[in-house]
Amino acid sequence: MTKGTINVSVENIFPLIKKFLYSDHEIFLRELISNATDATLKLKHLTNVGEAKVEYGNPKIEVKIDKKGKKLHIIDQGIGMTAEEVEKYINEVAFSGAEEFLDKYKDAAKDSGIIGHFGLGFYSSFMVAEKVEIITKSFKDEPAAHWTCDGSPEFSLEEADKKERGTEVILHIDKDSTEFLEESRIRELLLKYNKFMPIPIKFGTKEINDPDHEPQTIKDKDGKETKEPHRKITVDNIINNPNPAWTKQPTDLKDEDYNNFYRELYPMQFEEPLFHIHLNVDYPFNLTGILYFPRLTNDMQIQKDKIQLYQNQVFITDNVEGIVPEFLTMLRGVIDSPDIPLNVSRSYLQADGAVKKISSYITRKVADKLKSLFKDNREDFEKKWNDIKIVIEYGMLTEDKFFEKSDAFFLYPTVDKKYFTYDELYNKIKANQTDKDDKLIILYASDTQAQHSYIEAAKAKNYEVLLLDSPIVSHLIQKLESSKENVSFVRVDSDHVDNLIKKDDNTISKLDDDQKKSLNELLNEVIPAEKFTVQLEAMDSNAAPFIITQPEFMRRMKEMQQTGGGGMFGMGNMPEMYNLVVNTNHELVSQILNTKTRKKQERLINQSLDLARLSQGLLKGEELTNFVKRSYEMIK
Repeated sequence: MTKGTINVSVENIFPLIKKFLYSDHEIFLRELISNATDATLKLKHLTNVGEAKVEYGNPKIEVKIDKKGKKLHIIDQGIGMTAEEVEKYINEVAFSGAEEFLDKYKDAAKDSGIIGHFGLGFYSSFMVAEKVEIITKSFKDEPAAHWTCDGSPEFSLEEADKKERGTEVILHIDKDSTEFLEESRIRELLLKYNKFMPIPIKFGTKEINDPDHEPQTIKDKDGKETKEPHRKITVDNIINNPNPAWTKQPTDLKDEDYNNFYRELYPMQFEEPLFHIHLNVDYPFNLTGILYFPRLTNDMQIQKDKIQLYQNQVFITDNVEGIVPEFLTMLRGVIDSPDIPLNVSRSYLQADGAVKKISSYITRKVADKLKSLFKDNREDFEKKWNDIKIVIEYGMLTEDKFFEKSDAFFLYPTVDKKYFTYDELYNKIKANQTDKDDKLIILYASDTQAQHSYIEAAKAKNYEVLLLDSPIVSHLIQKLESSKENVSFVRVDSDHVDNLIKKDDNTISKLDDDQKKSLNELLNEVIPAEKFTVQLEAMDSNAAPFIITQPEFMRRMKEMQQTGGGGMFGMGNMPEMYNLVVNTNHELVSQILNTKTRKKQERLINQSLDLARLSQGLLKGEELTNFVKRSYEMIK
């Protein structure tokens, strides 16, 4: 038996000492199973190249709990270690077995899926164990070795009588970590971190119907026929799926396979995804994965952190910001790449050039997929538009390359549920919606109910009105205006209909200048100046007498400030300001001006103003109560 002191390389272990090795104790199981997977994949490679003269077979990794003995066992049937290798790989902490293996076989082993990079994962065992044993037998014809350490620098190493190839790690769980002796806790960790590991993981057994036994029809004593019960057999409980959909070629998968995998990823998600994007690239970096577009609400925050990041089928994190462009963090699915740099615990990303290239690739791939979906089945794409538009709009705002590609698939829906691309919309409205300064005016509404009267007024002039109702629409149209030449977006309630698209022809007012002056003074005395700016306009006599509008620029800046930047300082907290447009050609306005008593004038003005406010949903509380009371008095 050998006794000795573990050789800890201070230079390489120092960052871990500062971080207390790992911040999250539960990852010890992930690390040990990753090591077992590496050992198995190494054996597979060596048998493939003829360096290991053994039968690879169908190896598995087994996790066993010995609750009574307070032990947790992780057993593999992989490459194993000789006593000399135990000394080298276990006692010299900073020397990584996986790293050396990859260096030696770097050309042949590119696709071997070996996980280890740091040679430190094994030492995460001591976060939960007071003592750790390793019993291991190499595929080489050498005696098995038994290594024991109680967490101090001292260890013992002796021969063992293990006959089967592979390694067994035995953790003697300490009193502060007994949760890891509970079956439910270990199952939870296996499903979290190892659900898609490439080697089958056995965790206990289960009973299933015997596939080789067909229940027979039997008769009871009264001659009644019944089926005999199924015969049960006990089989290994394999807790993972070693061949998940993202590891396969898209040509080998059907839509049903993608949907089944979605349910495997998100068992509690009952809605089918709208569509998927299969990622598969091997140059200049390796990356595979499947992204799904779920049905989205306008609340962008609650959707995030649904994409899972894997490294060679080992779960790393579901916080993929930095790898996936921010606008796509609302999607779901899996990304797997050995080229994403991680720190020693594999839990935090290090921003570098490779990650930026990966992010750009994913952006391009999503844009190309959206373009092909639109081109291949426009009708279906239009049906899904409301469920995917928030991602596309957010992408157009935050990713310039995505914005450049978006003209091919971004849709402009109208209040009548028609859908146009920008070129189609431009050609449709150019003749009728170009103003006197040769600027194209694109009208839009954000709420078809609240802005109904304004929409109807615009439609009466054969104007096309878009429905742009996402929470970031103010930011989006600002960017669209800056990218399109001589184009302006105007909300239908920002002015009266004749002013939305100013033409050369002006309507003549029925009132002369003295009458307009008198009317303006009267209105400004009655109407609260802190809420409304009075604006006299000569309009069609059939247009409403009083119309409330909200100036496009001020409203847009305020909305942008409220939804994160883009507006002027403090504007998001400003009180709402409105214009009151008074139609000087309406009969009621003439009646107000010609009424002899001041009291009746004020009554007519207040009633007309409240009707305009009511149409905008601005009449509430005491003011609404007074309006109802006044209305009843006027019809007595």
